[in-house]
Amino acid sequence: MHKWGVKLNVASLLLLVLFVILGILMLFPLYALILASLKPATELFRYGLNVRWDWALMSFENYKSIFTGTGAAGNYFIWYKNSLVITALFTVLSLLFSSMVGYGLGVYRFRGQNLIFTLVLVVMMIPMEIILLPLYELTIKLKLINTVWGVILPFIVAPLPIFFFRQFAQGLPKDFMDAGRIDGCKEFGIFFRIMVPLMAPAFGAIAILQAMNSWNNFLWPLVVLRTTEQFTLPIGLASFVSPLGNHYEELIAGAVLAIVPILILFLFFQRFFISGLTVGGVKG
Repeated sequence: MHKWGVKLNVASLLLLVLFVILGILMLFPLYALILASLKPATELFRYGLNVRWDWALMSFENYKSIFTGTGAAGNYFIWYKNSLVITALFTVLSLLFSSMVGYGLGVYRFRGQNLIFTLVLVVMMIPMEIILLPLYELTIKLKLINTVWGVILPFIVAPLPIFFFRQFAQGLPKDFMDAGRIDGCKEFGIFFRIMVPLMAPAFGAIAILQAMNSWNNFLWPLVVLRTTEQFTLPIGLASFVSPLGNHYEELIAGAVLAIVPILILFLFFQRFFISGLTVGGVKG
């Protein structure tokens, strides 16, 4: 037993060292990006992204340019606000409707259930580029071009969240539903009052994934949005590099600030994230 205990301790120590090294490697680009945001663009041209500390070159001038709205960064916080609004609306609506669809497919039994779920899996396999043109034509017909809803509506009910919620819902105890019906609760009441609290880990995991997808979404907002004032943050940051001039200082500083909302979201929901992914992955 003593030898087995020693082996387990050594294995745990090696795993810890491995994960520490992997964590450092994962954080290294972020560290280099933060350092680059404190340096002038000439330093970037000379050495690229690097970890050289030079106190004579480092300053907060790049962030000052963004916060004061001077130069190319004049619309930065307008883009930031647009991204926050779109991400918040998209995440909330996606969680609401995707959870209802996934819950219905996972809990209830009805004719055509397997066919609908198969169609969900098929849609999950279709690349975005294939449906881009039909979605664009539909958005034009609905007169949603250059609007927040034009960015949000086509992807509110996505196949991946539906699949995940279905897998999670299949592992929920059915006794709670029966108890709710005995107490006179309607099906919507059972879902919102009883099952949604039980699905909190799934909501936490999907909230992070959907918010991150919406926050980083570049292609579809680029197609739908026309005016500079309607741009989201990824499009706005991309506009810092153009044939008319390159503004790498504002681009890198803006990219660092763009990380903050997702970081806060992950810290807030991290206790649900791992449990939601693991439980949802083994149920069903």
